[in-house]
Amino acid sequence: MTAQINSIDLGVSTEDYLKAIYKLEAHGQPAQTTSIAEALQISAPSVSGMIKRLSDNGLVEHQPYKGVHLTDEGRRVALAMLRRHRILETYLMEKLKFSWDAVHAEAERLEHAASDLLIQRMALALGNPRFDPHGDPIPTESGEIETPLTVALTDVPAGKRVVLVVVGDQDPARLRFIESLGLKPGVTFDVVSHQPFRGPVEIWLVADRKNEVLGHELALSLQCSLIEEEA
Repeated sequence: MTAQINSIDLGVSTEDYLKAIYKLEAHGQPAQTTSIAEALQISAPSVSGMIKRLSDNGLVEHQPYKGVHLTDEGRRVALAMLRRHRILETYLMEKLKFSWDAVHAEAERLEHAASDLLIQRMALALGNPRFDPHGDPIPTESGEIETPLTVALTDVPAGKRVVLVVVGDQDPARLRFIESLGLKPGVTFDVVSHQPFRGPVEIWLVADRKNEVLGHELALSLQCSLIEEEA
Protein backbone atom coordinates (compact mmCIF):
# COMPACT_ATOMS: atom_id res chain seq x y z
CA MET A 1 0.00 0.00 0.00
CA THR A 2 1.45 3.37 -0.97
CA ALA A 3 0.75 6.69 0.68
CA GLN A 4 -2.22 8.56 -0.75
CA ILE A 5 -3.10 12.24 -1.15
CA ASN A 6 -6.58 13.40 -2.01
CA SER A 7 -7.44 9.77 -2.79
CA ILE A 8 -4.82 9.71 -5.60
CA ASP A 9 -2.32 6.87 -5.46
CA LEU A 10 1.04 8.59 -5.62
CA GLY A 11 2.88 5.60 -6.99
CA VAL A 12 6.36 4.31 -6.36
CA SER A 13 8.30 6.91 -8.36
CA THR A 14 6.51 9.86 -6.75
CA GLU A 15 7.27 8.58 -3.27
CA ASP A 16 10.91 8.11 -4.23
CA TYR A 17 11.07 11.71 -5.49
CA LEU A 18 9.64 13.11 -2.26
CA LYS A 19 12.06 11.06 -0.18
CA ALA A 20 15.02 12.20 -2.28
CA ILE A 21 13.99 15.86 -2.05
CA TYR A 22 13.58 15.57 1.71
CA LYS A 23 17.08 14.12 2.10
CA LEU A 24 18.63 16.86 -0.02
CA GLU A 25 16.87 19.57 1.97
CA ALA A 26 17.77 17.89 5.28
CA HIS A 27 21.45 18.03 4.33
CA GLY A 28 21.20 21.72 3.55
CA GLN A 29 21.49 21.22 -0.20
CA PRO A 30 19.18 22.94 -2.69
CA ALA A 31 17.01 20.31 -4.35
CA GLN A 32 17.91 21.29 -7.89
CA THR A 33 16.89 19.22 -10.91
CA THR A 34 20.45 17.97 -11.36
CA SER A 35 20.88 16.92 -7.72
CA ILE A 36 17.51 15.11 -7.73
CA ALA A 37 18.45 13.33 -10.96
CA GLU A 38 21.78 12.29 -9.47
CA ALA A 39 20.14 11.03 -6.27
CA LEU A 40 17.63 8.93 -8.21
CA GLN A 41 20.05 8.01 -11.02
CA ILE A 42 17.73 9.21 -13.77
CA SER A 43 17.87 11.89 -16.47
CA ALA A 44 17.29 15.58 -15.74
CA PRO A 45 14.45 15.89 -18.32
CA SER A 46 12.57 13.09 -16.51
CA VAL A 47 12.93 15.02 -13.26
CA SER A 48 11.52 18.20 -14.78
CA GLY A 49 8.33 16.43 -15.83
CA MET A 50 7.82 14.85 -12.42
CA ILE A 51 8.46 18.11 -10.58
CA LYS A 52 5.58 19.69 -12.50
CA ARG A 53 3.31 16.80 -11.50
CA LEU A 54 4.35 17.07 -7.86
CA SER A 55 3.74 20.80 -7.94
CA ASP A 56 0.30 20.33 -9.50
CA ASN A 57 -0.56 17.93 -6.65
CA GLY A 58 0.54 20.43 -4.01
CA LEU A 59 3.49 18.36 -2.85
CA VAL A 60 6.34 20.68 -3.81
CA GLU A 61 6.97 24.32 -4.61
CA HIS A 62 9.33 25.01 -7.49
CA GLN A 63 11.12 28.31 -7.87
CA PRO A 64 13.24 28.66 -11.01
CA TYR A 65 16.98 28.76 -10.21
CA LYS A 66 16.23 28.23 -6.50
CA GLY A 67 15.26 24.57 -6.57
CA VAL A 68 12.38 22.54 -5.22
CA HIS A 69 10.98 22.64 -1.70
CA LEU A 70 8.52 20.25 -0.10
CA THR A 71 5.17 21.60 1.01
CA ASP A 72 3.83 20.53 4.40
CA GLU A 73 1.94 17.71 2.70
CA GLY A 74 4.95 16.66 0.68
CA ARG A 75 7.07 16.58 3.82
CA ARG A 76 4.44 14.45 5.57
CA VAL A 77 4.54 11.85 2.80
CA ALA A 78 8.35 11.90 2.65
CA LEU A 79 8.63 11.31 6.40
CA ALA A 80 6.12 8.47 6.21
CA MET A 81 8.26 6.82 3.53
CA LEU A 82 11.43 7.35 5.55
CA ARG A 83 9.72 5.74 8.54
CA ARG A 84 8.78 2.69 6.45
CA HIS A 85 12.28 2.38 5.04
CA ARG A 86 14.10 2.73 8.34
CA ILE A 87 11.74 0.44 10.26
CA LEU A 88 12.23 -2.19 7.54
CA GLU A 89 16.02 -1.80 7.70
CA THR A 90 15.97 -2.20 11.48
CA TYR A 91 13.65 -5.22 11.38
CA LEU A 92 15.68 -6.94 8.67
CA MET A 93 18.86 -6.54 10.68
CA GLU A 94 17.63 -7.17 14.21
CA LYS A 95 15.00 -9.84 13.60
CA LEU A 96 16.07 -11.50 10.35
CA LYS A 97 19.83 -11.11 10.87
CA PHE A 98 20.61 -9.33 7.61
CA SER A 99 23.97 -7.58 7.55
CA TRP A 100 23.86 -3.78 7.73
CA ASP A 101 25.33 -3.48 4.22
CA ALA A 102 22.37 -5.44 2.74
CA VAL A 103 19.36 -3.89 4.47
CA HIS A 104 19.15 -0.69 2.42
CA ALA A 105 18.55 -2.44 -0.91
CA GLU A 106 16.06 -4.86 0.64
CA ALA A 107 14.14 -2.03 2.31
CA GLU A 108 14.02 -0.12 -0.99
CA ARG A 109 12.28 -3.11 -2.58
CA LEU A 110 9.83 -3.61 0.30
CA GLU A 111 8.91 -0.10 1.41
CA HIS A 112 6.30 0.57 -1.27
CA ALA A 113 4.52 -2.74 -0.76
CA ALA A 114 4.40 -2.83 3.04
CA SER A 115 1.10 -1.78 4.61
CA ASP A 116 0.86 0.76 7.42
CA LEU A 117 -0.31 -2.06 9.71
CA LEU A 118 2.74 -4.19 8.91
CA ILE A 119 5.12 -1.29 9.62
CA GLN A 120 3.26 -0.59 12.87
CA ARG A 121 3.57 -4.24 13.97
CA MET A 122 7.27 -4.29 13.06
CA ALA A 123 7.89 -1.12 15.05
CA LEU A 124 6.14 -2.62 18.08
CA ALA A 125 8.12 -5.84 17.78
CA LEU A 126 11.30 -3.77 17.76
CA GLY A 127 10.26 -1.68 20.76
CA ASN A 128 9.62 1.45 18.69
CA PRO A 129 13.28 2.19 17.87
CA ARG A 130 14.43 5.78 17.47
CA PHE A 131 17.29 5.08 15.06
CA ASP A 132 17.99 2.67 12.21
CA PRO A 133 21.14 0.49 11.88
CA HIS A 134 23.06 3.31 10.20
CA GLY A 135 22.19 5.80 12.94
CA ASP A 136 19.54 7.74 11.00
CA PRO A 137 16.56 8.89 13.09
CA ILE A 138 13.27 7.09 12.50
CA PRO A 139 10.26 9.43 12.15
CA THR A 140 7.36 8.80 14.50
CA GLU A 141 3.91 7.82 13.26
CA SER A 142 2.84 11.45 13.76
CA GLY A 143 5.62 12.69 11.48
CA GLU A 144 8.08 13.99 14.07
CA ILE A 145 11.78 13.38 13.60
CA GLU A 146 14.81 13.97 15.79
CA THR A 147 17.64 16.06 14.42
CA PRO A 148 20.78 15.11 16.35
CA LEU A 149 23.45 17.80 16.48
CA THR A 150 26.31 16.27 14.48
CA VAL A 151 29.35 17.30 12.50
CA ALA A 152 31.09 15.51 9.65
CA LEU A 153 34.33 13.80 10.66
CA THR A 154 36.16 15.96 8.12
CA ASP A 155 35.22 19.03 10.19
CA VAL A 156 36.22 17.67 13.60
CA PRO A 157 39.50 19.26 14.76
CA ALA A 158 42.44 17.02 15.59
CA GLY A 159 42.66 16.22 19.28
CA LYS A 160 38.90 15.95 19.78
CA ARG A 161 37.06 12.85 21.00
CA VAL A 162 33.78 12.00 19.29
CA VAL A 163 31.11 9.32 19.12
CA LEU A 164 29.97 8.13 15.70
CA VAL A 165 26.27 8.93 15.26
CA VAL A 166 25.35 8.39 11.61
CA VAL A 167 26.99 6.49 8.76
CA GLY A 168 25.64 8.32 5.74
CA ASP A 169 26.95 5.99 3.05
CA GLN A 170 24.65 3.26 1.70
CA ASP A 171 27.14 1.64 -0.68
CA PRO A 172 27.45 -2.01 0.44
CA ALA A 173 31.19 -2.26 -0.24
CA ARG A 174 31.91 0.91 1.71
CA LEU A 175 29.72 -0.21 4.60
CA ARG A 176 31.59 -3.50 4.76
CA PHE A 177 34.88 -1.61 4.81
CA ILE A 178 33.66 0.79 7.52
CA GLU A 179 32.53 -2.19 9.60
CA SER A 180 35.88 -3.93 9.08
CA LEU A 181 37.55 -0.94 10.74
CA GLY A 182 35.36 -1.37 13.82
CA LEU A 183 33.20 1.67 13.08
CA LYS A 184 29.46 1.68 13.75
CA PRO A 185 27.08 4.16 15.38
CA GLY A 186 27.93 4.45 19.06
CA VAL A 187 31.68 3.83 18.67
CA THR A 188 33.97 6.38 20.34
CA PHE A 189 37.24 7.52 18.81
CA ASP A 190 39.79 10.34 18.88
CA VAL A 191 40.64 12.41 15.82
CA VAL A 192 44.44 12.24 15.55
CA SER A 193 45.20 14.26 12.42
CA HIS A 194 43.94 15.64 9.11
CA GLN A 195 46.12 15.68 6.04
CA PRO A 196 45.74 18.88 3.97
CA PHE A 197 44.06 19.28 0.58
CA ARG A 198 41.21 16.84 1.25
CA GLY A 199 43.67 14.24 2.46
CA PRO A 200 42.97 11.29 4.80
CA VAL A 201 41.93 11.49 8.44
CA GLU A 202 43.68 9.45 11.11
CA ILE A 203 41.63 8.30 14.10
CA TRP A 204 42.27 6.33 17.31
CA LEU A 205 39.56 3.80 18.25
CA VAL A 206 39.28 4.01 22.02
CA ALA A 207 37.80 0.57 22.79
CA ASP A 208 39.89 -1.33 20.23
CA ARG A 209 43.05 0.66 21.03
CA LYS A 210 44.16 0.99 17.42
CA ASN A 211 44.68 3.62 14.76
CA GLU A 212 42.85 3.70 11.43
CA VAL A 213 43.12 5.99 8.43
CA LEU A 214 40.06 7.09 6.43
CA GLY A 215 39.98 8.77 3.03
CA HIS A 216 38.38 12.23 2.85
CA GLU A 217 35.25 11.07 0.98
CA LEU A 218 34.60 8.28 3.46
CA ALA A 219 35.24 10.56 6.45
CA LEU A 220 32.77 13.05 4.97
CA SER A 221 29.99 10.46 5.26
CA LEU A 222 30.56 9.90 8.99
CA GLN A 223 28.50 12.20 11.20
CA CYS A 224 29.82 12.53 14.74
CA SER A 225 28.93 14.12 18.06
CA LEU A 226 31.66 15.83 20.05
CA ILE A 227 32.32 14.51 23.55
CA GLU A 228 32.85 17.43 25.89
CA GLU A 229 35.97 17.25 28.01
CA GLU A 230 35.42 17.16 31.76
CA ALA A 231 36.59 20.24 33.64
